[in-house]
Amino acid sequence: MKKPTYHILVCNSFRMAGAPQGVCHTKGSGGLMQTLEEEILDRGLDAIVTSTGCLKVCDRGPAMVIYPQNLWYGNVTTDAITDILDALENGEVCAKYLIA
Repeated sequence: MKKPTYHILVCNSFRMAGAPQGVCHTKGSGGLMQTLEEEILDRGLDAIVTSTGCLKVCDRGPAMVIYPQNLWYGNVTTDAITDILDALENGEVCAKYLIA
């Protein structure tokens, strides 16, 4: 099995009971996943996107993490996704949205 170059985790605020409750979900993180998938395909990036439970950075949601770089981004919007992926393609960090 070929492993992807990037693994993008998107917080969807799922809790143990399975119901999405937190900030990321209520701010539309589910829709961000669709945007990410489309951008990844359009750019030909070797990446996969995964929905996660709460990433515990609710005050900065919606949040996403890019591995293996371990880049944590917050207040992610559809516009932010463009900036973040542009930086990723250039081997850079998008400081504007970086939280960790």
